[in-house]
Amino acid sequence: MGVRTLCHGLAAVHFWFGCYYDWNYVQIPTEVHRMGDSFGKSGKLKFLTYWDALLQALFFTICVINDLVGTNEEAPKKAPLIRRVKDLILPCLAFPLSMFVGLTFWGIYFVDRELIFPRALDQFFPAWLNHVMHTNIMIFILIELFTSYRKYPARKVGLTILSLFMLVYLVWIHIIHAYSGMWVYPILEVLNLPLRIVFFIGLLGLSVSLYIVGEKLNGIVWSQKKHSLKKRSN
Repeated sequence: MGVRTLCHGLAAVHFWFGCYYDWNYVQIPTEVHRMGDSFGKSGKLKFLTYWDALLQALFFTICVINDLVGTNEEAPKKAPLIRRVKDLILPCLAFPLSMFVGLTFWGIYFVDRELIFPRALDQFFPAWLNHVMHTNIMIFILIELFTSYRKYPARKVGLTILSLFMLVYLVWIHIIHAYSGMWVYPILEVLNLPLRIVFFIGLLGLSVSLYIVGEKLNGIVWSQKKHSLKKRSN
């Protein structure tokens, strides 16, 4: 078992444990803050952060399986199914979603944390778990992008998968709102309908932009590495 596999395993365990701990041990009394409300029994699944953490745990688990029974060659003649799944998940979902969740969370947090992570939650949601869910998701996926080659799908395919995922979550939080009468995130409570529409369009635009950033960054990193290897061989 190589260093790459150990790192992938560490990342997978790290995110699975974060999800497990959050689901079983983070219980916010509704009298402390309404974010502890079940919102129609949706539990932690009301938060995009939790969706993303589950996705990262699944992705790095797939990476481990690929390390063991798949291949990490840059251009295999016939890539195994597990490798093709891995190469699809990172560009379409794992990279743009981790960056989206991290950047939007910390961006809103530094403007006014009460709109995204109120101080009342600090005694129930440990700081280390906050970083697992909102900081480490970006760190681990950037390390993966710089250390493991993957072939990006056609942009039309990648953006379609990402946009559908985001739209499903958007529908989901509206279902929760229709059922409970409350918004999952405090920031949505202070926006009227026109501003919410602009807000959602802006977030969708950000997710699309992050996909393209990942695509460009992947191309830059791996073209430079290929060039460096070629110079060494000469």
